[in-house]
Amino acid sequence: MGEEANAAVRLLWGPPATPSRGPKPALSLARIAAAGIEIADAEGLGAVSMQKVAGLLDFTKMSLYRYVPGKAELVALMVETAIDEPPTALDALGWRERLIAWARQLEASFTRHPWLLDATVGPRVMGPRELGWLEGVVAALDGRRLTGPERMDAAVLLAGHVRGIAEQARAARPDSPPEAEFLAVLGPLVHRHADRFPALAAALTAQDGHDRALDFGLERILDGLEALIERRAEGARSADR
Repeated sequence: MGEEANAAVRLLWGPPATPSRGPKPALSLARIAAAGIEIADAEGLGAVSMQKVAGLLDFTKMSLYRYVPGKAELVALMVETAIDEPPTALDALGWRERLIAWARQLEASFTRHPWLLDATVGPRVMGPRELGWLEGVVAALDGRRLTGPERMDAAVLLAGHVRGIAEQARAARPDSPPEAEFLAVLGPLVHRHADRFPALAAALTAQDGHDRALDFGLERILDGLEALIERRAEGARSADR
């Protein structure tokens, strides 16, 4: 683990950082994270810098370094603060219902803070709240005859679907769902050339502009997992006969 990763672990998993000497600190990790989130929400992740966060808090950049080693750790702290807590109190639900709630709440986090899509890619240290999202999927599929790697892969598959839908929503206008924009831009063009794209033209004719891509894809992913789970269960039943 590199020094940057070690610093992120200390920041996210260790006790809150406070200066060891001097008067009671006026800054805190919570205030620093909130300032970074405010900037990212308004201007995007690329606009966040130690200098800009310090200016928003009316402190010097050097003051921030007493709490956060650098921008990478700042972004890690922002992610851990901004992302929702994973769904809880779902034990009474079936595994499908638990994963549906999981996916919808993750999408809500991305919708509130679109910059999370940029900040949560690649190998990196996750904080306890973010890691709780992975735990949620793996726990929901526990005891379903899936291996550990398969449950991890299911989490990646579900998160990838949610991220894809959230990316489309981010690119669309705030008052227009992605499917409606797709129809508005490509619909007339496809229908003008319906002789060349007859199947696509027929499919677009049946569209009503309502965006159901999240739920449709989610249900198909869960159908596939359910089929695998049932196949494993049937194999176990056959072996017991």
